[in-house]
Amino acid sequence: MDLSAYIAIIISTVFINNFILSRFLGLCPFIGVSKHTGPAISMGIAVTFVTTMASIITWLLYKFVLLPYNLQYLRTLSFILVIAAFVQFAEIIIQKKSPALYRTLGIYLALITTNCAVFGVAILNTDMFFINNKAVAGSFFMSVLQGFGAGAGFTLAMFLMSGIRERLEFSDVPKCFKDAPVTFIIASLMSLAFLGFSGFKI
Repeated sequence: MDLSAYIAIIISTVFINNFILSRFLGLCPFIGVSKHTGPAISMGIAVTFVTTMASIITWLLYKFVLLPYNLQYLRTLSFILVIAAFVQFAEIIIQKKSPALYRTLGIYLALITTNCAVFGVAILNTDMFFINNKAVAGSFFMSVLQGFGAGAGFTLAMFLMSGIRERLEFSDVPKCFKDAPVTFIIASLMSLAFLGFSGFKI
């Protein structure tokens, strides 16, 4: 497979099929941690790490364990266990290296375990890159790229939202629109803006 196919996967996952703004996955941390840019980017990096590593492990698990032993029906359970393990690993690392960041992210760090964006990319990898229970050529690298691209798209959406919400703190927002209402309005407008990328043909 040529380089253009791999580039297309990155562009698609970051812009055209952004997991938050196009697929509407991972909205909980998107709304909860996007008040300030620092924690938003940190959350994005953590999610990118988890989606990339989960893509690697779930591909290997699906290819060498589930398919050979006809255990495809355990895909959901096994993928959730893998994701949970990596989230716990990331949580331990952040707690040890940056206690302040750990306190800032709070419960939303643990929520990566149930972040449907992370689980969604693992399921999407097996649906897209396995045909008739056989891995397509280059499927491993495409899965890894899709996992990384999904995390990068998540980080981009978090960064944009946090920048807008930080500016809103200095704006005269009507009381009835403050906090959650205006956040959902912004998310809707961002989603409409990203919808424009769907016109690109890759």
